[in-house]
Amino acid sequence: MTQNKSELIQKGDMYKVLLTLSIPIMINSIIQTLYNLADGIWVSKISSVHFAATSFVWPINFLFVALGIGLSVAGTSLLSQLLGADKYKEARKYSSQLMAASLILSIVFTLLGVILSPYIIKLMGGEGYFANLANTYLRISFLDLPFMFLFFNINSMMNAQGNTVTPTILSAISALINVVLDPVLIFTFNMGIAGAAWATVISRIVLTLSGFIIVFKEGNNLKPDFRGFKADKNILQEIVRVGLPASIGQAGASTGFMFLNGFIVSYGTATLAAFGMVNRITSLVMQPAMGVGAALTAVVGQNLGAGRLDRATESFIKSSKIALFIGVIGGVIIFIFNKPIVNFFIQSKDEPEVIIQSINYMKYVAFSMPLMGMFSVFQGIFQGSGNTKYSMYMEIGRLWAVRLPMILIFKNYTAFGPTGIWFSMSVSNLIVCIYGLFVYKTIGWKRKRLSEE
Repeated sequence: MTQNKSELIQKGDMYKVLLTLSIPIMINSIIQTLYNLADGIWVSKISSVHFAATSFVWPINFLFVALGIGLSVAGTSLLSQLLGADKYKEARKYSSQLMAASLILSIVFTLLGVILSPYIIKLMGGEGYFANLANTYLRISFLDLPFMFLFFNINSMMNAQGNTVTPTILSAISALINVVLDPVLIFTFNMGIAGAAWATVISRIVLTLSGFIIVFKEGNNLKPDFRGFKADKNILQEIVRVGLPASIGQAGASTGFMFLNGFIVSYGTATLAAFGMVNRITSLVMQPAMGVGAALTAVVGQNLGAGRLDRATESFIKSSKIALFIGVIGGVIIFIFNKPIVNFFIQSKDEPEVIIQSINYMKYVAFSMPLMGMFSVFQGIFQGSGNTKYSMYMEIGRLWAVRLPMILIFKNYTAFGPTGIWFSMSVSNLIVCIYGLFVYKTIGWKRKRLSEE
């Protein structure tokens, strides 16, 4: 099956390649988004303050997850290039090193997160009852980091081989467990916001253990082998070279969102709740385009590994067309049906201002949906070729160079109020996509980063 997928990636019709790989990733991404949406919908039944607390701590948790994402990006990029070059023995060595590094780092981050959680929340401006809710949710969420990091590795091993179906099936089972556990733990066992966090942790454990069973089966070309395991300095350096920029980009973006949340909460919890809800909705709508970008990473990696630069270029062009089409359709849907969508996702009507601001935000974000699709495609081609520094510049630049300065200007020098936030979000997507197009047209992204040794 893996051989057939590799042959399809390197020789098949490109639209068929992209759709075959991306559709399961799209479904998988939607399922992952449902983790947060399920928590949000059930928690919002308690109160809008509880929901705002879950949105408030998301960037903190994601800051710690960022390195795991970087390792996953490095895994898909490097492993796909090795498979494209038929270097299966080296690929298995990379798999083992990736998994060992992920486990060690995730345990360290879990301990740091649990200890530092209340101090970070306080530093971000969380106070009183709101801070207590946020701290409860965040501390429990940190406990799933080892399982999340390991599944990132499992996912990258499968994606690099073109197997995007299996992770989707596993994620679907895990999401179903999460959806069932949420109301039981939150309401039946009266655990409140802590129940939502525990439901996610338990479902993630099931997901990771199921993934282990599959990747350690005989016949897996990337099966890790820990017999006589020793850290390989050269492999780890290669992983760091490709993965670190991706991690820095994710961490920089997450830190930016922490500051952003600090600005937003100054407008009140209603604005923060609106921001969190609409971001989750747009993330759900844009999962197909993000799936195309993720599939592009493996397609570009394998074709560069096989020396097929023409197919790598073709995959970018056709991915762009698909992502733009999805973005336009998604933007139209959000713009026209903004009110019923918001009313569905915000179950508690205790604060009408949340609904009003959410509808206003959705009108602005609708116009940048095609740009969000292209952002994912640029990320895919830079990561697939191993040139993750460009994806890092896009991640960090979007927030720190454009979005945050614009929000500060609107906040301090205009009377736009929260509208300044919504406008800044859309403009930053435009500017960062212009940068991505500039890099694609003028700079040597085509150069392979994988060592030839």
